[in-house]
Amino acid sequence: MTPPSTPIAEPGAAIGYAGPLRRLGRRMRDGRTVPVLTVVLAILAIWYFAAIGMNWATETVKLERAGEAYGALDTVAATWSAERPVLPAPHQIVVEIWNSTVGVKPSSPRSLLYHAWVTLSSTLLGFLIGTALGVLLAVGILNSRTLDKSLMPWIIASQTIPILAIAPMVIVVLNSVGVTGLLPKAIISTYLSFFPVAVGMVKGLRSPDAMLIDLMHTYSATRRQTLVKLRWPASMPFLFTSMKVAVAAALVGAIVGELPTGAVAGLGARLLAGSYYGQTIQIWSALVAAAIMAGVLVWLIGLGEKASLKRMGARP
Repeated sequence: MTPPSTPIAEPGAAIGYAGPLRRLGRRMRDGRTVPVLTVVLAILAIWYFAAIGMNWATETVKLERAGEAYGALDTVAATWSAERPVLPAPHQIVVEIWNSTVGVKPSSPRSLLYHAWVTLSSTLLGFLIGTALGVLLAVGILNSRTLDKSLMPWIIASQTIPILAIAPMVIVVLNSVGVTGLLPKAIISTYLSFFPVAVGMVKGLRSPDAMLIDLMHTYSATRRQTLVKLRWPASMPFLFTSMKVAVAAALVGAIVGELPTGAVAGLGARLLAGSYYGQTIQIWSALVAAAIMAGVLVWLIGLGEKASLKRMGARP
């Protein structure tokens, strides 16, 4: 006599939201969500306490001049709502970003989106030129021992020159020959972005195992065939990692390129205007916008990396 079969699950056990919610909680616990949120909350707490300390002296003087009675809580509230604080509180920066993006038209010079687009344009142009230049230099260094011995030291030495020193020189020289607008800033972005791509691609193109290279020689493969069929696919992880570093460097170059020109548009111009008029909240909002922009650009390159490696079969 066979025992009665036991049901796999109770009827209706899969109905409702307990299962999906439990899976979501497990993914958040096992993934990066909880650690990232913990770090963000810690930074915000430290930031608020730092704002109290940095703004305490100036706000205390203002409250004393007002001639009204005040306590410690009143001073703390004043440090978090100062009009021109030494260190603005996070919520002040959020309000400034909201007002300068949603509260005005995107085409207005008062819009943070307008300035971000100006900086983004030169960033992307410089990043594309720098990536192409870095890849070409890496291929040349790979195939020429002379370039490897003569060019690579100069590529490394070029990055020891402070960008704040070379940016005004580049702007002045290009303006003297009639090159203005987007290109000078893009060239500064190129200067900062080509280096990580060149170094990363050299490492990536040389990463295939010697046995695989000997196998390509056994098949009588040419240098071009070895490059296309073996070295280039092997260098893809190195390329995308280098591009993540390069795009952030290109953004820094675009902002620095706007500083010595007295530009009227761009995040660099926003920083200058804020420093001229003592608008620290405007300065910090531009800095936070630049950080958000860099994060989005790196994230987009990460998406391209996942799609490319998945298509190549290197990632499930």
